[in-house]
Amino acid sequence: MKVTGPTGAQGAAAPRGAARPGESGFSLESAGSASEAAPAGALSAAASVSSLDVLLALQEVGGPLEKRRKAVRRAGRLLDVLDEVKLALLDGALPPAALDRLLAAIREERPGADDPKLESLLDEIETRAQVELAKLEEAAKPAS
Repeated sequence: MKVTGPTGAQGAAAPRGAARPGESGFSLESAGSASEAAPAGALSAAASVSSLDVLLALQEVGGPLEKRRKAVRRAGRLLDVLDEVKLALLDGALPPAALDRLLAAIREERPGADDPKLESLLDEIETRAQVELAKLEEAAKPAS
């Protein structure tokens, strides 16, 4: 039954290929036709796996907005680690784990952003992080 609006409902339409008078609505297929259906089912499964692969590949591609989000997230992580190092230095003790996190944040792959201003800002943040890392490594070396 299909409701079309406030006036009422329509009856269900007869399905395509409805049974003709004198035929039963159920029939068993012969053994030959059942074996022919198996390869079609296998093909259908392969096609669904292929379409799933395509969907996953499309999700991984991402657009320019996704690249920008990743770049901003990475910059935020770098700034957080730099802030952690600053606070540790002000407390007088820099744990080695903070230095490791700074090194890992610098080595993390940088996603490309299409915005030149954002790229410039990311360059400045990376440079600052590398300078701080170099200063910390120099301070950790024994005096000769």
